[in-house]
Amino acid sequence: MKNTRVARRYAMALMSAAEQQKNVEGTAKDMELVGKVLSESREFRLFVASPIVSTPKKRAVFNEVFGSRVGRETMTFINLLTSKSREAILLDVSQQFKELHDERLGIVNVEVRTMLEFNYAQEKELRMQLERITGKKVRFRFAIDKTIRGGIVIRIGDTVLDASVTRQLEQIRERFVAGRAA
Repeated sequence: MKNTRVARRYAMALMSAAEQQKNVEGTAKDMELVGKVLSESREFRLFVASPIVSTPKKRAVFNEVFGSRVGRETMTFINLLTSKSREAILLDVSQQFKELHDERLGIVNVEVRTMLEFNYAQEKELRMQLERITGKKVRFRFAIDKTIRGGIVIRIGDTVLDASVTRQLEQIRERFVAGRAA
């Protein structure tokens, strides 16, 4: 996301407005819908990002697509982005808003890559450990990755915990190349 900083600022402004209106949950649902529509439709993303399409035309399409499905505040926000020619970052704003909402709820998103699928007991144990370490509720996104050969790779924000067999073999190789014993 090249527009992360700008999108974050807009998401923070929207969060502030939603808090003032006491409608954070409604706005979160609205932005989730907006993000879903944009991420699922390549044609719609291209339309939104097109500099050729006029602002009034984009505004009309946004009103048609979202007008009856989102709250008035969210629609006003989308129109504001359009009037400032920032509609191309709407997907980024929706993702940043989701992150802000999760932060306020005390939820941390964790990506877990393993070679084999976790069973319920393993997932429960990992959840308990990560919630104890982070002090927050954990939302997992699991992915099967055959290249790690075993073990686990956990990503929490910008932090990566790599306990994979592939990484361990790489560390052993580095020690041998450096002339140190394992």
